[in-house]
Amino acid sequence: MSYRDVASKQVLIWACTSVGARMPVAMAPLAVVFLVRERPGGYALGAALAAAFVLGEIVGAPAIGLRLRPDRARPQLAAALVAGAAGFTALGVFPTAHPVVLAAFAFVAGGAPAAVAGGLRAMLTDLVPARAVAQAMSTESMLMSGIWAVSPVAVTGLALGVAPRLPLLLGAALMAASVAGLWLLPAGWEADDARGEESAQRERSAQGEASAQGMASGPGKKGAGHSLLGLLTGAWPVYVTGAASLTLLGLAELVLPALLEQRGIGVGWSGPILAGMAVGAGLGAFLYGLRAWPGRLRTRSVVLIGGMSGCVAVAALTPDKAGIAAALAVGGMLQSCALVTRNLSLRDALPASALAAGYSVMYAAAGAGYAAAGSLAGALLQVTTPSTAVLAGVALTLVLTAVGWWGETRSGDRSAARGDGRVVTAGRADAVGPVGSVGRPADPAGPADLVGPLDSVGPTDPAGPLGSSRDPVAAPCRSDAARPEGAAIRGGGDAEGRL
Repeated sequence: MSYRDVASKQVLIWACTSVGARMPVAMAPLAVVFLVRERPGGYALGAALAAAFVLGEIVGAPAIGLRLRPDRARPQLAAALVAGAAGFTALGVFPTAHPVVLAAFAFVAGGAPAAVAGGLRAMLTDLVPARAVAQAMSTESMLMSGIWAVSPVAVTGLALGVAPRLPLLLGAALMAASVAGLWLLPAGWEADDARGEESAQRERSAQGEASAQGMASGPGKKGAGHSLLGLLTGAWPVYVTGAASLTLLGLAELVLPALLEQRGIGVGWSGPILAGMAVGAGLGAFLYGLRAWPGRLRTRSVVLIGGMSGCVAVAALTPDKAGIAAALAVGGMLQSCALVTRNLSLRDALPASALAAGYSVMYAAAGAGYAAAGSLAGALLQVTTPSTAVLAGVALTLVLTAVGWWGETRSGDRSAARGDGRVVTAGRADAVGPVGSVGRPADPAGPADLVGPLDSVGPTDPAGPLGSSRDPVAAPCRSDAARPEGAAIRGGGDAEGRL
């Protein structure tokens, strides 16, 4: 496993498309502040517009992501990007409009393309060999770190040096250009559900008429099995831990100017320190993809988020700017690694057709966490010192991480006890009931149980999470034997086969 598997023309096109789709999102909060700052109460209005933009993301990501279909993702993503570009254009063309109108434009600009991030991530993992999924996730994380490092500089330079509306118009142009990039990429990504349906039908036939009636009760019927929404809800521990890490760094970022002032350091150092944190995040993502790491994904997440929390605590207690900068740089590095493990955990927990929806829910959770960080920072700074506010955020993050770890452990235990299979089609509540012929412990964290039912599952295939790419119910139906994540991307350092 190496980054050579990610270096391809298709991935390069994907990267350019992602820059066009994601850079406007990174530019927007600061751009709307510069857009209205010269109006009466401009900074307060700018903050309100930024909040409307983030609220649009929180609402739009799950609402649209749940409707993404792997077989027709391209026109859906294109429509979302066109609507987002229209929102950015309206903000840039009508900067003097009524605040309510501007808030509506900001809401559309944030909400319409919010599910695109999840769709592009699902597409990326389908563009690379299964053994390189971790490297693909790391590459995406590095790309996003670069975007978030460059965007504030670009917005400030264009808004102050040329015109306040120019960053938003540039964002509209970039988002519109990314629509063209979609047509140079595949129309969607592979969903294993269709072939999984055929396999499940064969198993139902083998189990007899009584079992078949219980498991083929028809799409959308209550009690038929696991709906898409049910699967996404079952992955809540992944969202909790992912949002917890982003919330903490968001809090540190927002409180940093006040923290520097408390230490007698010029607030002008905020920019370089945050840039160093972004560089650290990119470096961490790169290092994570260099090898296979030992241990379960959920254990790695706890270790990484715990280390990140320690770094942020050190930054809150350190009196000099060099110590603060170093602590936040290392914290950013650990946080990006933690986010990669969360994305891999989500991919491991959901079937292919539900991945885009799952990533979109993760995106919404991250947006909600960042919004909560802003509210928490504002509230705490009214009653305590900046350093204490950061330490309170560290304590909250550790609690959320513990809750998420407990939820993942409990879900794994329940899956092992149930041992049922499922087939899910995105966008519908189709469900297939228990597959009695596959009786195997399904704990993704346990030993590689040997599975023998049906001639489609080899004796050495490790059982994976239900409905995931390593589920022995779905695995037999794939034409590409290297597609499942569980065995294909495992390297020498992944002794337990957790990736």
